Amino acid sequence: MMIDIEDFLSPDHLRLGVEVADKAELLDDLAEHAAAAVGIEPAAILAGLEQREKLGTTGIGEGVAVPHTRLAGLGRLTGFFVRLAHAIDYEALDNAPVDLVFLLLAPESASAVQLKALARIARLLRDREVTAGLRSEVSPEKVYELLRRRVPGQAE
Repeated sequence: MMIDIEDFLSPDHLRLGVEVADKAELLDDLAEHAAAAVGIEPAAILAGLEQREKLGTTGIGEGVAVPHTRLAGLGRLTGFFVRLAHAIDYEALDNAPVDLVFLLLAPESASAVQLKALARIARLLRDREVTAGLRSEVSPEKVYELLRRRVPGQAE
């Protein structure tokens, strides 16, 4: 089964220029905004994200983080993209500060779909042309178009 970004990311789940001071504030902000969209308590989302970070950072390098968790009661795979106003320390694998964040929430039983979605996101956000555009575009519509892009090696 092939999975596309637009299968789990909608244009209204993009936020550009988000101001946070650190990783803890970012995760809290993500949980608050995601909760309103998916109808799950922010505390449950935050707990899932924090638990996942304890297993190892979701900062995948080159200024990109992909925090993710599976949640009981979530009906479908749901993504959120955030561009930070200022890069923050995220304890990323390469120790580089993070400014592009793709949050992925998955239903508790959807581990295979979640892995496919994470692979799709990681391939997309490893493309330097895409990340350069995500950092420079001012229009949310253009940012969404970049996120929907297919990059080489994305045929599944």
